[in-house]
Amino acid sequence: MMPDTDILIAGGGLNGPALALALAQGGLRVTVIDARPAPARAEAGFDGRAYALAIASRRLLSMIGIWQAVGDKAQPIHRIKASDGLAGQGPAPFFLTFDAAEIEEGPMGFLLEDRHLYAAFLAAMEADPNITLLSGETVTDQTVTPDRVTVTLASGKALSARLLIGCDGRGSGTATRAGIRRVGWGYGQTALVTAIRHEKDHEGTAHQFFMPEGPLAILPLKGGHHSSIVWSETDANAARIHALPDDQYLAALRPRFGDFLGQIELAGDRFTYPLSLSLAERFVAARVALVGDAAHGVHPIAGQGLNLGLRDVAALAQVVIESARRGEDIGSPVTLDAYQRWRRFDSTALALGMDTVNRLFSNDNPILRAGRDLGLGIVNAMPGLRRRFIRQAAGLQGDLPRLLAGKAI
Repeated sequence: MMPDTDILIAGGGLNGPALALALAQGGLRVTVIDARPAPARAEAGFDGRAYALAIASRRLLSMIGIWQAVGDKAQPIHRIKASDGLAGQGPAPFFLTFDAAEIEEGPMGFLLEDRHLYAAFLAAMEADPNITLLSGETVTDQTVTPDRVTVTLASGKALSARLLIGCDGRGSGTATRAGIRRVGWGYGQTALVTAIRHEKDHEGTAHQFFMPEGPLAILPLKGGHHSSIVWSETDANAARIHALPDDQYLAALRPRFGDFLGQIELAGDRFTYPLSLSLAERFVAARVALVGDAAHGVHPIAGQGLNLGLRDVAALAQVVIESARRGEDIGSPVTLDAYQRWRRFDSTALALGMDTVNRLFSNDNPILRAGRDLGLGIVNAMPGLRRRFIRQAAGLQGDLPRLLAGKAI
């Protein structure tokens, strides 16, 4: 008997829908299993939660038909400024500035709100005849036989496919049921996330301010006078600050934020996220592949979490579609090993690199402070090195899958 679908995707966040669309456009039948009721998230109002999308990620979204629906809602990133310092004392004299004028591809990236991106994914999946979306369902069991993988849903329904893809986050049930272990550690930090309305126009500049307790990212949103903040503090400080009423929360933020954008006020809901590093020991198992946070949960210090996931999406879609076109088994070890070889080193290296940067900057050691401030100043004075950093962050370096290069598979 034929399986119910070609591919099952567990998880309907952002990577799951992106992968579903890429695979469906390659002629494969895909079923997406999403634990959350889809309309609730798609119809959410403004809350400030947003993603920094690299140039390569924008290319992928364009190739799968999403950017056309959200591009006018995205804020281009024209500059990135990184500095070290202490709350209430302003930045250190040495800082680092990246400018989009240093590369030929235009803005270094884009800020896009979660609500706009998810709504576009939902509409595109519902319009694609090759995609079946099961909302409000969860996978409770999975079994593998030589020619297929079968999952059991909480509703009792069973579905089979050639390949199961886990896009179900750091606590991936897909990985656990496949016997894939994880390694990692907590940072003792929690991210406070909210939106800020400010008096002055941000002019498309993103800021990363490194402080001993953790970094503060100020990310420009569409319109000029709103920014999303990702504010990392020690777990104890974050719990105390999050419990404060809005006026006291803002009073705690002001000395860290500074006055360079004039008066500020809260403009969205407040969220907290514990920060940790979590890496799957393998990205694949028998008829199973992991994508995004299910494979690698990283520190948000460089805003690369979703971009890393979309790199997985592009690589896995390419190896699976090309395998199908050759008439091969899309869930075979040969196909899945090709994906793991392509993605595992790159994602692990980047995750550990962000871990190192966070440890280097999240302390008040005077020797390290002097060294890192000098390092920022040196890089800022070397245009060639700055350009390499920009191109790396924009996802323009390395062996790019076709979708990230803006090419059809």
